[in-house]
Amino acid sequence: MSPLATATRRVAADLGGTHTRLAIHDAARNEFRYQQTFLNRDFADFEAVLQYWLQDIDEPTPETACFAVAALIRGDQVRMTNRDWSFSCRALASRFGFRALAVLNDFEAHAYALPWLAASEVVTLQAGAGEVTQGRLAVLGPGTGLGGALLEGRGATARAIACEPGHMNLAPGTPELLALWPQLVARYGRVYVELLLSGSGLARLHEARSQHEHGAAVPLEPADITRLALTGEDAECARTVAVFCALLGDLCADFILATGAWGGLYLAGGILPRITPLLQESPFLERLRDRGPLAGALGAVPVRLIQHSSPGLLGAAHAPLTGIVPKP
Repeated sequence: MSPLATATRRVAADLGGTHTRLAIHDAARNEFRYQQTFLNRDFADFEAVLQYWLQDIDEPTPETACFAVAALIRGDQVRMTNRDWSFSCRALASRFGFRALAVLNDFEAHAYALPWLAASEVVTLQAGAGEVTQGRLAVLGPGTGLGGALLEGRGATARAIACEPGHMNLAPGTPELLALWPQLVARYGRVYVELLLSGSGLARLHEARSQHEHGAAVPLEPADITRLALTGEDAECARTVAVFCALLGDLCADFILATGAWGGLYLAGGILPRITPLLQESPFLERLRDRGPLAGALGAVPVRLIQHSSPGLLGAAHAPLTGIVPKP
């Protein structure tokens, strides 16, 4: 086995649409060091973030690295989906001296994180059939965009499979949503998952509901919508969040049915951990189970909400390191 394959230290990174998280993971000590979070808008590209972070590292830069990126990973050139950043894996490895570099989709890394989550780092929304030790797992969730992935197997042979549920078409599942759809189609053309199930999507949904219900659009920032809903100050904001969660339930049911992820569903992303009480009170589980003869099967799937602050970073620390070795 290559010495790189058994290296105990690696640079782990999680590049989302809004934030980049970096750390050195030491497997021998089971710890992260020099963990920092950066706002992407403050940097021209990922290379600049990495260079800035490394200047304060008081130990040799590891020769291995794993980056989880909010992008469709195909080949050497990586282009992020919700940020105007791109980089060459080989060029980046060469510049920073990485002899092995793995680059994963961010939710692919989320999938690799699932076996490493502590019981205190998840909230059970649906116990299902109890603790499942076999069967395909799924993870998905809204943030700047909406990502998803699957995990096949357990232990050393586990394999994550990246998916792009955020770009699937979205269908109205209730009369209330059906009434909104002509307005959304007229404005956006195609109603797809990420258009409504994301941070900016929450704002679009609230504006569309305001226009339909009251004849006047009420533009609000996503953080204001969730804040006003959590405090109970605004009934319309609370209703928008409930509709958002219902749509998410529809999506989760479709994702499980399409992928056969009967072993368990994990919810992630930057939005849901902040609105946990609202998610638990919402029609989310009702919509997830509303699939006629398969309602019982969907009710048997364990559903958990990830509360870990950076599952992408955790997954990047533990994912298999199939590396790029740059030319000398």
